[in-house]
Amino acid sequence: MILVWLILLPILGGLVAWPLGKRSPSATRWIALLIMLADLVLAVVFWIQTGNQTALLEQGNWLAEFQWSWIPQLGISFYLGMDGLSLLMVVLTAFIGVLSVLASWDVHERVGFFHFNLLWILAGIIGVFLALDLFLFYFFWEMMLIPMYFLIGIWGYENRIYSAIKFFIFTQASGLLMLLSILGLYFVHHANTGVYTFNYMELLGTSIAPRAAMWLMLGFFVAFVVKLPVVPVHTWLPDAHTEAPTAGSVILAALMLKTGAYGLMRFVLPLFPDAAEQIAPFAMLLGVIGIIYGAILAFAQNDLKRLVAYTSVSHLGFVILGIFAFNEIAFQGAVMTMICHGLSTGGLFVLVGILYHRIHTRDMDRMGGLWNVVPRMGGVGMFLAMASLGLPGLGNFIGEMLSLFGAYQANIPLTVFATIGLVFATVYSLWIIQRAFHGQPRETWEIPDLNFRDSVIMGAMIITLVWLGLYPKPVLDTAKPALEKLKQNMLTADAIEPDQDRGNQTEFYSTAWNQEENAFERYQVRIDLPEEGSQ
Repeated sequence: MILVWLILLPILGGLVAWPLGKRSPSATRWIALLIMLADLVLAVVFWIQTGNQTALLEQGNWLAEFQWSWIPQLGISFYLGMDGLSLLMVVLTAFIGVLSVLASWDVHERVGFFHFNLLWILAGIIGVFLALDLFLFYFFWEMMLIPMYFLIGIWGYENRIYSAIKFFIFTQASGLLMLLSILGLYFVHHANTGVYTFNYMELLGTSIAPRAAMWLMLGFFVAFVVKLPVVPVHTWLPDAHTEAPTAGSVILAALMLKTGAYGLMRFVLPLFPDAAEQIAPFAMLLGVIGIIYGAILAFAQNDLKRLVAYTSVSHLGFVILGIFAFNEIAFQGAVMTMICHGLSTGGLFVLVGILYHRIHTRDMDRMGGLWNVVPRMGGVGMFLAMASLGLPGLGNFIGEMLSLFGAYQANIPLTVFATIGLVFATVYSLWIIQRAFHGQPRETWEIPDLNFRDSVIMGAMIITLVWLGLYPKPVLDTAKPALEKLKQNMLTADAIEPDQDRGNQTEFYSTAWNQEENAFERYQVRIDLPEEGSQ
């Protein structure tokens, strides 16, 4: 039942917060904070109880499961499951959720409805990380979009309506493609087995003709890379980040984008291993383009928030690079980058929000010399910039290096180009600090430095990034069994039509893990079918 409560608590909290907002905005904030703290405690306690590798491996497929028949006539169930990968994502969601509520303490307009949307976004994201029924997964996938649309459209800045609509069109249209692929897989499985089901575990290993598998896989792939996002379907992200309120930007960067990467690892690779292998070089190329392109555009921005938004495009290129490298080191790097990017970039968005509320501008041409005015803010900005550029000793360095080491085993030329992004990251990260906090003041600012609440938010992110940079073992050990299971699920073979020239011989293509090479290999198996009339 812990899986149900992780989702149900934010849903119930949102339903309480909405009507309470008119009578007591302060009580609404505290309820939202306590709800997310309760979720965080539940997730962390569960992690501690199953936090060593031996315990994880001994539990079998899932650390926790919950299944309830929902619409049995259509093969739909309320099926939730948690392994090490989803556990890490849920802990990150609850942690960022707490900080997002704290960062929204200054929201005074329609406080109840704001926190309702905030909590329901978080509930939807947790549901995405836990759902093992593909219909349920799609339900939560759509559930998190609508509250974010309202969050941007109501509490955003000048161009909020345009950005909210653009965000919704991109994510909704790509989600409909995924729905078509889910239905296609549903009917293909029925054609093979006579059973209608959306159950993830039953759909694994479904025999699909190669061409059909490619089309079905592309429906999932497009939905996930739009959400990640990957160049060239990234254009909604800078607008959404720029116009969203601080909490919206933090949740977008730290959590919602990670649902795309999670979907690639949870659904695309295991359900369509051969099709995923065929597009892997193309996917890695898109990752490298995103790394370089996002970094160049980040350097070209004057709007501080838009600059940070483009750094997300760049950093998340390392995630797709690691996922499609198809080896354990790269998988670990992708997971670490997902977590650490959420903390460092989320921290930068909080910092930009704090600064904007004090000086009412994000134009870096009007900044400069702020270090002497707000030294604590300058120090935090320097730390987060160092984390963003991948300074050794901080979590981002671990994630990006593991991704590059793993990618090097799969594609050396693309890995070489990807390392250029590390140089560009250094340039734009130092560019932020130089233009905003150093040099001669362009205007006379008299503003307060970080207060206690701001310091708690920043301190939590700083401590976590240092911990992940100096001692990442708990996270890597937690993710390892889930990634091992991912490799096993990718052993599914996709049968092709019999070769008429070989009579009763049928060929199968499969993907297997080569322990010596630490990578996946595709091999061909030919079997002889019995003659007609033989037993």
